[in-house]
Amino acid sequence: MPIHFLRKTIFVRLLVMYLAVILPIIMLGIYLYYWSYNNASEEISRNAHIQLNSYLSNLEREIEWMEIQQFDIVQDSELRRTALTWDIMDNVDKKSSMDYLVQRLTSIKNTSPYIKDIYIHIASINKTISAGNAVHDFEQEKFDFIHSGIQGNERRLIKKEDSLFICTSVLGNTSVDEPLIVVNIDLDTVFLKGTLESLNTYPNSGSFLISEEMGLIIATGEESKHIIKDYKNASHSSSDIMKVITIQNENYHIDNEYSDSLGLSVVTYLPVEVVRRPLTKFSYWAIVFAATSIIGLFIYAFLTYRLVHRPLLLLVQGFKRMEKGRLDQPIEHSKNDEFGFLYDRYNKMMRRLRMLIEQDYKQKMMMQKAELKQLQSQINPHFLYNSFFILNSLAKIEDTERIELFTNMLGDYFRFITKNGESEVSLIQEVNHARTYTEIQNLRFSRRISVQFDELPKEMEQIKVPRLIIQPLIENAFEHSLEKKVEEGFLHVSFEMKEETEALIIVEDNGEFISDGKINQLSQSLHNVDETQEMSGMINIHRRIVLTYGSGSGLFLSRSHMKGLRVEVRIILKKENLNV
Repeated sequence: MPIHFLRKTIFVRLLVMYLAVILPIIMLGIYLYYWSYNNASEEISRNAHIQLNSYLSNLEREIEWMEIQQFDIVQDSELRRTALTWDIMDNVDKKSSMDYLVQRLTSIKNTSPYIKDIYIHIASINKTISAGNAVHDFEQEKFDFIHSGIQGNERRLIKKEDSLFICTSVLGNTSVDEPLIVVNIDLDTVFLKGTLESLNTYPNSGSFLISEEMGLIIATGEESKHIIKDYKNASHSSSDIMKVITIQNENYHIDNEYSDSLGLSVVTYLPVEVVRRPLTKFSYWAIVFAATSIIGLFIYAFLTYRLVHRPLLLLVQGFKRMEKGRLDQPIEHSKNDEFGFLYDRYNKMMRRLRMLIEQDYKQKMMMQKAELKQLQSQINPHFLYNSFFILNSLAKIEDTERIELFTNMLGDYFRFITKNGESEVSLIQEVNHARTYTEIQNLRFSRRISVQFDELPKEMEQIKVPRLIIQPLIENAFEHSLEKKVEEGFLHVSFEMKEETEALIIVEDNGEFISDGKINQLSQSLHNVDETQEMSGMINIHRRIVLTYGSGSGLFLSRSHMKGLRVEVRIILKKENLNV
């Protein structure tokens, strides 16, 4: 079935209607799934940002508290006295002062889990005091690092290797470059890492603290290394609600918050699959629904084709056969539904139509045969009158030889036209009869009229034609044109086979007595076959040829190259008129 026709079938329209109903439902399900996923992701991100903000706020408060404690320590009068008067103090005072400072540091350390240890570096006495290691030798390297880190650095936190410090110092009286006292608090990175664990509220989630300026990274989770690497490469800001990055073919939600005062970012990550997991059941049912819809489409298409389209197609094919005239193939069926009713009515209509066509065809054929016989009977008396006139003329001049020849030819002539049987003869027989008539006319007009009768081609000899279609045309030429010429009258009869489907018989003369207007008038009379007029002469011949061979056949008049009338008998051949 052609594609352009298939688009117009009811079958395709029903499938389109099904899809028009089911596709919006499927699209709505897909939209709801992604809406739920995006909504869940945004909700998780909002909660994560609340947690991150709370975490950073708490960390900032802790750092601020530690800085206050540092300030109190460097302002402690006992510490200043020790740093400035150590050389004049006795051993009891020295021990008492050291014990006081160690106790003070220990007390501060115990108040915050974020503090790993507190150090006081006193360069003037070459001692370092800490809560964890009491009084010990001066840590020159650490003192120099902290001193260099404090100079020109506005950051509140200083990192050295895996340690993170909060530092402050007191300048001495002798040098503006080297501080007298340096106090630093070592933050407990293990505890910081532990606090990050509290942010990992979902399975396979993780978090990390990062400061690209300090090179600080404190992370939890197995995927942290890969995520931190991609996080550094990706553009991000604190205004991002949520972003997604791909790590080793797996997508992660990334949420972050930044503390400007600390120069730290806290970041959490969560696998996308964790967000989608609560929607797995919905996704499963959506897939089931989509698969069921597709299966339903195939079932609907199959049933629609079998129960609607194919029965309709049988009916359409039946009507196409009917259009081509094939009325002998009823639709075989065993249905009792609406299509069965249509098939029964179609078969009854086809039988009735075939019966009516047969009746009409038989009636038409009988009418054609009756009309043919009537036309032939109109022609026969016409020539009889002329024959008696010629015989009378020969008798008057007592030309017995020509009378004998004429009567023999006349006998052949009337034997042909009075012969009972079929109304059609072969073209060779019709041509021989016309030759006989021409010879009869030559007995009368041989001195001033000559006739050229071409040979009939072999392929045209057995063509079946109605009787008396050439002789009346020759007779018409003699009667209306050639008889009026005093001398050099000429009649030419020729034959032509055109494209194996069209036979031409041409009768033309050199009579100059017929005008172009008369030729046009005769031509119009020939082709107005429905007009009621006397059926004689060329009109008879034209009518019989049209009845026998159909439209396109008949007589066609024009001016001959000899300036007389040219009559062309055109026969459109059918298989039954040919004898191969």
